[in-house]
Amino acid sequence: MEKNFDDDEIEIDLLELLREFRRRIWIILGVIVLFGGVAGAFSKFVLTPQFKSTAMVYILSKETTLTSLADLQIGSQLTKDYKIIVTSRRVLNQVIDEMELGLTYKDLKEKVTIDNPQDTRILSISVEDPDPNMAKMIADKIATVSSDYIGDIMEMVPPKLIEEGEVPILKSSPSNAKNALIGGLLGAVLICGLITVQVVMNDTIRTEEDVTKYLGLSVLASVPEREGEKPEDKEAMISGKSKPKTGTGKSRKKKGGRAS
Repeated sequence: MEKNFDDDEIEIDLLELLREFRRRIWIILGVIVLFGGVAGAFSKFVLTPQFKSTAMVYILSKETTLTSLADLQIGSQLTKDYKIIVTSRRVLNQVIDEMELGLTYKDLKEKVTIDNPQDTRILSISVEDPDPNMAKMIADKIATVSSDYIGDIMEMVPPKLIEEGEVPILKSSPSNAKNALIGGLLGAVLICGLITVQVVMNDTIRTEEDVTKYLGLSVLASVPEREGEKPEDKEAMISGKSKPKTGTGKSRKKKGGRAS
């Protein structure tokens, strides 16, 4: 029998869906572990690890010591301008030429991150590279070149390098644990979505409640399951055909009397 659904509406039984999730919990867990393991292995063995090194410069507005509020405000405004100048084409192209990096301006810009901690006049110049030593050298070079360039075009005191980059020991990306978690979540969403589609599209009548719910009919009688009987045995009994019995009896000869 099939369930009758309204053409314009599909009803989802949440309890039935949850029961199906519970029945297939090991399949769901298996898919989560599989996807998480594949994503973690891909992150560890395929993706190239990146190392980050950070150099810091301090923004000065003039040679005098920072004692006035106006001086502090000017320095904060200059910091916003410097963030743009540090990654300008002229600065990064000069770094590429002097270090003979063999990169384009766009390639190098994607490696550079400029950060300005709130309420400070410090610029953090971070560079990511597969080679930790190269990451440090590029960060230091960008800090030096940008400071000189800013001093020339703005005719003021150039930013002061207050901290050179360090050679990183630990990689900054990718995160194997994070990628494995994302893979596991993706697997969970995928398998749960497939199970949900199966439940929604399944139009088989299983219980007396389904008859009333989907067909609007009253159940007059039902065939109970015998003790120890499996559901598939019951279905086979209902749908199977009975086999004809074959006769095994022996034919008898009639005793005939002779007429005297």
